[in-house]
Amino acid sequence: MRTAVDTALAQNPQLRAAAAELDANDGTVRQAGLIPNPVLGVDQEDLKSGTRVTTMQLSQTLETGGKRAARVELAQRGKDIAALDLIARRADIRATAVQAFFDALTAQERVKVAEESLRIAGSGVDAAARRVTAGKVSPTEETRARVAASTARIDLRQAQAESSAALRALTAVMGVPEGTIQRLDGSVDVLPVAPSAPDIMARLPDAPAVRRALLEVQRADAGYTLARAKGVPDVTVGVGARRAQELGRTQAVFSVSVPLPFFDRNQGAQLEALRRRDAAQANAQAEELRLRSEVLQMADLLQARKDEVEALRREVLPGAQSAYEAAKTGFELGKFSFLDALDAQRTWLQVRSQYYTAVAQVHRTAAEIDRQLGTTTDRP
Repeated sequence: MRTAVDTALAQNPQLRAAAAELDANDGTVRQAGLIPNPVLGVDQEDLKSGTRVTTMQLSQTLETGGKRAARVELAQRGKDIAALDLIARRADIRATAVQAFFDALTAQERVKVAEESLRIAGSGVDAAARRVTAGKVSPTEETRARVAASTARIDLRQAQAESSAALRALTAVMGVPEGTIQRLDGSVDVLPVAPSAPDIMARLPDAPAVRRALLEVQRADAGYTLARAKGVPDVTVGVGARRAQELGRTQAVFSVSVPLPFFDRNQGAQLEALRRRDAAQANAQAEELRLRSEVLQMADLLQARKDEVEALRREVLPGAQSAYEAAKTGFELGKFSFLDALDAQRTWLQVRSQYYTAVAQVHRTAAEIDRQLGTTTDRP
């Protein structure tokens, strides 16, 4: 499983896309910190060479009110969110890889169960044929045994198809070519530990969804600061020269221009940004409450499913196996009918299938909890 997870984190294309998105935000931050370009203007009065007046001026807008710093802050908050999105994507890929691994591993175990079922059914056909030949049972017993063997053969093909599909899903999340993995090395019996309520509460502030919601609040606050800064008018200064041909001399030209904020002080954008900040704060609170409730419910469900697995392992599986072995021995000795042995066999195999299904659900639930809470390696 560790190899599968490490490979997925190193080669999954979704992670490469998230990393590229984070790198793109470096350009956004850089662009936000640039000052406006100067403007070169040329003005000419009259077209006659003797009376022509030419003015050349270089103007520069001086941003006031902290606009540049506010833009950089807003862009930086966007970069922080992109970095957290990469962390969240890593947690998602890790959980998906763990889930896909154990889905494939349990599917591999189901193939073994199906193979054993077919072997048992084949031995049942042989035993029934011998009893029919000896005249101890009617030929219908052999027919039933052959039907059971055919059914077991169909179940084996279905289990093999499900195992192949699970392996394809695992190779997809790992980012490796299909067919690279043939068999898995692992034990489905090793169950994850269910986190306690105090552990969940301690990990909750570092959950990617909660951290992202808080960063959205910071980004909305930076947006409000920028909207306020845009309400302060900028100053444009210019310096240049004027050449009057009629006078035969060049004069220096200086200019200063400031917009008069009589009507537009960016008050609408400020109100919008303020309300968006309020909405982000409310969303952050709602996200924390939602995540807390869902993860606590999943932790309870995980413990319940672990209890189910333990009950199947300690009580149900041994009892079903014992009943099957007794029925099989009794059938071979002529004490039980083939239907009794077949029913005991089906019960045992169904319980084993139920056991592997429950194990897969345990690992799936544990992976989902880790997906929601992240891991300690993802914390800043």
